[in-house]
Amino acid sequence: MWVLCIYRHILPYLFWLSLNFFCSLFPTPQSRLPGIKVKYLFFAWLGIFVGSWVVYMHYSSYSELCRGHVCQMIICDQYNKGIISGSTCKDLCKDHTLVFQHCLSSSPTQQVYSGLWKEKEVIIKCGIEEALKADGNPDSAPRRDVVLFSKPTRGTSMDEFKEMLLNFLKSNLGDQVSFTNLVNKIMAMADVSRDGKLSLAEAKSIWALLQLNDFLLTLSLHEKEHTSQLLGHCGDLYVTEKIRHTSLYTVEVPRFLQPLLPAAIHRILHRWFSPAWPQRAKIAIGLLEFVEEIFHGMYGNFYICEAGFKNMGYNDRHDFKMVDLRKVATEMTIRGFLKGRHCEQNVDCTYGRDCVAPCDKLMKQCKSDVVQPNLAKVCGLLQEYLLHGAPSDLKDELQKQLKTCTTLSGLASQMEVHHSLVLSSLKTLLWKKISNTKYS
Repeated sequence: MWVLCIYRHILPYLFWLSLNFFCSLFPTPQSRLPGIKVKYLFFAWLGIFVGSWVVYMHYSSYSELCRGHVCQMIICDQYNKGIISGSTCKDLCKDHTLVFQHCLSSSPTQQVYSGLWKEKEVIIKCGIEEALKADGNPDSAPRRDVVLFSKPTRGTSMDEFKEMLLNFLKSNLGDQVSFTNLVNKIMAMADVSRDGKLSLAEAKSIWALLQLNDFLLTLSLHEKEHTSQLLGHCGDLYVTEKIRHTSLYTVEVPRFLQPLLPAAIHRILHRWFSPAWPQRAKIAIGLLEFVEEIFHGMYGNFYICEAGFKNMGYNDRHDFKMVDLRKVATEMTIRGFLKGRHCEQNVDCTYGRDCVAPCDKLMKQCKSDVVQPNLAKVCGLLQEYLLHGAPSDLKDELQKQLKTCTTLSGLASQMEVHHSLVLSSLKTLLWKKISNTKYS
């Protein structure tokens, strides 16, 4: 923090002083240094200024996004008071075998860290939005239990809590016949003491976790091999397996540099730093399988509302893994967002970045169905990802199928068969090329 404060105050003066220093070297035309020295001095000055700016941006971003100490302080305060419970609470607050390491946060209210849990690499996630609202001082420990850990308000029977969970899932995921199994799994996860009953702290903790969209989707899709495995929780902090590669490419440009580089440079860097084509094909097959899983899945229909390389990754075996489920939304969430929403054109009916519904221009209201299916969005990504370096005997057919795939549109209920045929055909084409090789 002290480094940030120093840079925040001195950076404007640093530019002014360096500029004056540079100009003082050349008071008159007669005293100008040789051209070669002028060039060196200019680049030295430019390097100092750019370096100072990069350091400032790094520390500014870090202080805003990385507040793991606040998260841990709040969680352990609630645990020590007996308000919350969880399978990792003792390791985090007593034994200190669950340790925060590198900050991966992209939002101040959603804290994400790589960490160690009993010497195993993990990802730690927790939200501090309520804490920041409750108190302007980010280093204080506000009474977040007043807001977040407010339900259940009293001891309830197991049957009452099951009914509470069932109603919550129906309102967020839709009415699915398979919810009984999901409720039983939630109850088993919440029962940290393994006594067949839930304490009030255990119930409050699992209820708070379910309010987090990322956790709810991770739990709903946890049986699928393309999402992170849940390892434990404490209050609304939870721990998942670490995905080794958090982008479909091996190297990602730092966030603060991305706006400065043109699209052509991004494409060149991606091509330089990407897995071999057969490995990309295997990752792509996993991505297509994920799309298949969330299309009328066991617990409802899900939409990818920001299809980007940085939201998707893979492990060391090049198995696809969805990195950021916050960019995925349930059908019920999108319908709730669109219901009664005023619009002039389709862009006014956009949830996230990519989930667009049609605008009824006569009624000036959004319709409730997303037009572009997940498969079309994913194929748009795969065009750039797979066509570069593709085998010559496959490239034309692959390009043709991807083009057909990207033009898919219409309501999911009206195009289920066509959707399945296009997806199956693309998977088969890729699998035939890499089957019976070390990449399969």
